[in-house]
Amino acid sequence: MGRFKSPRHAQRFLSVHDQTATLFRPKRLRLTAASYRHARADAFSLWADFAAEITA
Repeated sequence: MGRFKSPRHAQRFLSVHDQTATLFRPKRLRLTAASYRHARADAFSLWADFAAEITA
């Protein structure tokens, strides 16, 4: 559990971390370099749109 105060806090963090990790780290071995760069650019674009919606 590391430095989490309870198992519930650890679970909340890990569930969000898993979702964002899969968004920002596509399977590199299955993509060409250009496809990987495009996937990363799309991920950052989606994240920026999502963050803008939250702050609005």
